[in-house]
Amino acid sequence: MIEMGVEDLLHQRHTIPALLVAIGAPKLRSLGLEVPENLPSNPEHRLYDLLADSEPDSAHSKYNALIRRLVSFERAMACVRK
Repeated sequence: MIEMGVEDLLHQRHTIPALLVAIGAPKLRSLGLEVPENLPSNPEHRLYDLLADSEPDSAHSKYNALIRRLVSFERAMACVRK
């Protein structure tokens, strides 16, 4: 999902993976991942809105699950870099 998000950001597509990468961009960059500089503004709100547009009843739980996946990826990447 992270690779897809980076690719989407490179092509200025504001997809769920792209917005997730934009949210994690500072940490991902600090871990050595190349993330485009031109990021969408307010990616947290935009991600939630995108989720709510497609499935309003489950947007909150899906948002939280995506953030947990991002944090898990960041932690795993940090372990590999040690």
